[in-house]
Amino acid sequence: MSRESPCLRVPKTLGQKTITLAAKLGLRDGKLENQKDACFIYVPLVRQPTEEEKAAFKEQKIDFLLEIRVFQERKQQEKTLVDVLEKALPSHLLAILPRALDIVGDIAIIEIPSELKTNERLIGAAILEAHKNVRMVLAKAGVVSGDYRLRDFDVIAGEPRTRTVHKEFGCTYQVDVAKAYFSPRLSNEHKRVASLVQSGETVVDLFAGVGPFAVPIAKSHKDVKVYSVDLNPDAVELLRTNARLNRVENRVFPILGDARKIVEEKLEGVADRVIMNLPEKAIEFVDVACKAIKPEGGMVHFYAFVREPDSIDALKARFSEAVASSGRHVEKFLLAKIVRETAPYECQVVLDANIV
Repeated sequence: MSRESPCLRVPKTLGQKTITLAAKLGLRDGKLENQKDACFIYVPLVRQPTEEEKAAFKEQKIDFLLEIRVFQERKQQEKTLVDVLEKALPSHLLAILPRALDIVGDIAIIEIPSELKTNERLIGAAILEAHKNVRMVLAKAGVVSGDYRLRDFDVIAGEPRTRTVHKEFGCTYQVDVAKAYFSPRLSNEHKRVASLVQSGETVVDLFAGVGPFAVPIAKSHKDVKVYSVDLNPDAVELLRTNARLNRVENRVFPILGDARKIVEEKLEGVADRVIMNLPEKAIEFVDVACKAIKPEGGMVHFYAFVREPDSIDALKARFSEAVASSGRHVEKFLLAKIVRETAPYECQVVLDANIV
């Protein structure tokens, strides 16, 4: 179903700010879907705004035009965090509510701005209301750090636990977010890399975690070997569990230890493909990947952070230099792209490089 409605046309960069203020003023029509095109977002309204309401948008430096458009009705109304909290928080706090959260199994993970710290329990309860599949909410209480790539969390709603079952593209994972690194934001990368693996390949996953690369590779190909290395004993134990859960324990081989030492002792020259998902430090292990690759060459999936004013081209140059220092060279970059934004002016990048 569709119907005509007055709306605000605003630049895309002002979309969320406009939606938040329109909801606070009681103007936003939550029964209709927002529209967008290349430059603008169109926010449907329940009525024409008053002069005072127009002034409120101008005070927030929201440059808008009023239009009449035909909007699609929402099929099933799902509450957003703003919907749940619009009567409980003032507009200046609604405007800084986090727009993104990670959902791992039935656990939601959110980063609470310092200005909202005193409202974190309220926000946690609102997340449970907005996301019916979530049973507990964790607030980030620190940055990812240490050799195991872990962070601290505060429980702000629901059951006090950090272990859950997460499903992704037909694979099932036991995950403990406090004991082993796992990012649901890399799900498309897990699927993409698995789709590139060829029949009969040997893959070395240097920083395997709980197996989000190894398991889908092994499920997709019956005749591969995936050597999955990690320094974190909790991650390796979860990886063993996940290999059994997904019935790929005959193709996924978890190895506990330092990647450099493991490759030197057990995996030198065995790999058709190497996965390097340790964006903070992967550049320090390029020589290890080069040792793992077969003498005739192979593929490396290299992940790193790029912070402005750095660039992807500069990262490619550093990677190529590191490969050359190991006595090999990059025959070709098959892919170089941003995987996700990780912070203001920072993103995670993947390079797919053919090494000979």
